[in-house]
Amino acid sequence: MTMRLSFMALAFATTAVPALAQEINVYSHRQPELIQPLVDAFTAETGITVNVAFVDKGMAERLVAEGDRSPADLVLTVDIARLTQIVDAGVTQPVQSDVLEANIPATLRDEGDHWFGLTSRARIVYASRDRVADGEVTTYEDLADPKWAGRICIRSGTNDYNVALTAAVIAHHGEEAAKAWLEGVKANLARKPDGGDRDQVKAIAAGECDIAVGNTYYIGQMLNDPEQKAAAEAVRIVFPTFEGDGTHVNVSGVAMTKAAPNRENALKFMEWLSGDEAQRIYAETNHEYPVKPGVARSELVTSWGEFTPDSKSLTEVAKLRPAALKLIEEVNFDG
Repeated sequence: MTMRLSFMALAFATTAVPALAQEINVYSHRQPELIQPLVDAFTAETGITVNVAFVDKGMAERLVAEGDRSPADLVLTVDIARLTQIVDAGVTQPVQSDVLEANIPATLRDEGDHWFGLTSRARIVYASRDRVADGEVTTYEDLADPKWAGRICIRSGTNDYNVALTAAVIAHHGEEAAKAWLEGVKANLARKPDGGDRDQVKAIAAGECDIAVGNTYYIGQMLNDPEQKAAAEAVRIVFPTFEGDGTHVNVSGVAMTKAAPNRENALKFMEWLSGDEAQRIYAETNHEYPVKPGVARSELVTSWGEFTPDSKSLTEVAKLRPAALKLIEEVNFDG
């Protein structure tokens, strides 16, 4: 089944949209090609049509503007920052579900049941296979060590993924230490922050830097792209940890809108996304880590090795995001 792009028109309806039997309307920040396999499998199993509108920017503002007239039942997005932004905008509703509670660990869902993580990804280090020895980088704290001067690449410090990582540093060490860490990492940069995570991999392959910070799944995507495969093969994945704890992880997740005209079917989709079949599709297609315990990782992801996730809950980390962004701006990280 192909994605119903006509739903884009529904998002701008000016009159109330009645609930449609056996349908769900989703606003998604995730690329359509990443969602389509899940949509197809759910519809084949349940007969419920899933209409997806890709919303790259301004999702919270859009939902606020639409209010009770919004056709959207669910929001699918990435990063704890975007999930909490949607919740803080007051456009979601809590969902009580024994299925979701059983499938999703407490550290990967909202304490108030407004958002639920569906996949996790680790914020790790890409390291040059030729220029970085095994064991040369082991912790996030180590990235501020002067031994890395002129050797680190990273995307903008204000990028959501890096803000979340900085918030995690605050959670572990406090704001003063986090500011010193940011200053140390900035002093070690080989170039001004630029591009996305894949661009950091390419920079390592080109010899511009030796290590970079990025998400795990980008390596999987690059290895499946003939034009980017060589760059991806020039690096290896290292799972740094916080001193005395684990590796920083983030999530993609789902939340139900306050308007939700198709609430019953929307809940079915949420629960299905947390189940075995959807978690397997996420793992195989998107190179992400299933959140449901016991669901196997893909062969490629398994080959990257094991790691222990950080014990700090994402809810705790999310609360520190404003402080993290303030520190990033104070040190002029991107300057």
